[in-house]
Amino acid sequence: MQGFIAVHTGAGNCIDETQYKEVCKDACIRGVNALCSGGSAMDACELAIKILENSSATNAGLGSNLTWDRQVECDACIMDGKSLHFGACTNVSNVKNPISLARQICERQSKLLTFGRIPPMILAGEGASSYAKEIGLQIVPKEQMISSKAAKSYDHYKRNIKSYEEINQTKLSPLDTVGAVCVDANGSIVAGCSSGGLLLKLSGRVGQAATYGAGCWAVMDESSSMSAATCTTGNGEYLMKTLFARELVEDLISCDCPITSQHETYKGKLFNSPFLSKKTEIHAGSLSILYNTSTGDGDLLWAHTTNSMCLGFQSTKNKRPKFVFSKLPANLSYGTKSVVSGHNFRL
Repeated sequence: MQGFIAVHTGAGNCIDETQYKEVCKDACIRGVNALCSGGSAMDACELAIKILENSSATNAGLGSNLTWDRQVECDACIMDGKSLHFGACTNVSNVKNPISLARQICERQSKLLTFGRIPPMILAGEGASSYAKEIGLQIVPKEQMISSKAAKSYDHYKRNIKSYEEINQTKLSPLDTVGAVCVDANGSIVAGCSSGGLLLKLSGRVGQAATYGAGCWAVMDESSSMSAATCTTGNGEYLMKTLFARELVEDLISCDCPITSQHETYKGKLFNSPFLSKKTEIHAGSLSILYNTSTGDGDLLWAHTTNSMCLGFQSTKNKRPKFVFSKLPANLSYGTKSVVSGHNFRL
């Protein structure tokens, strides 16, 4: 199956992009190989995010930030634009790949449980871990999910907490949520994301990567031949208050100009949102796809309000993935303006 996949390792304050380039490359190759082998957009999206989760360089899965209590608590979600099903897990500490649990929850939405019980859309904590074990996903000791990098960051900031009390928490972490968007030539489109959350977050905190309408969104509109999807990154509380992923896709799927649409959504639905009226800095980013099944033309779009964002993308027609290290122009202030860019593709 022909298709296109894009991944990101977060919008934040990255200084050295080298290690993120490699993990983005590996994730794209894994996703494209899945498509070329007859896999679905869902297969490709999940497999790509698993690569991101398995890297200690990212803030997801193995590399997740630690909570105030020195624990890993992962969030993940995935959405199928064709069925409009969504699945997520949160506060997961011993599931090796939270995105795989999110996928299983998503795909089981259409089948009732015994006695006609409605299947869950989001599972949390021990219940999520028990379910993952029941369906055969890999469970690991909680300590195995703590990377040496995350442990060192935790020890440093916890030890010097008084020195950082006046610094915005988002700036302490170089990167945030990872994610992927994938579309095949038939317009089937999927978006997903996975995150360890903010550094030193309160235990039990739920981020946008497990929240409906905030972490990812995907729609396949057969009446207009348009498919659109996005995965977000940044300060989860802001993205949740504005249902930002859903807003991005709804504006994008009916737009005349994708770049302009993204600019206007960031300005109108984020910076000027009444829910964020007292915020002076808003840290956010997104990776989106808009695809027209009738023409085979697509647009990949990325945007961020942070200093940088790392991403990679590849079509099944390409031999190698491409990597982008997007930086906020010097004349724009961190957290107060967005930079939007894009890439055209054809399937």
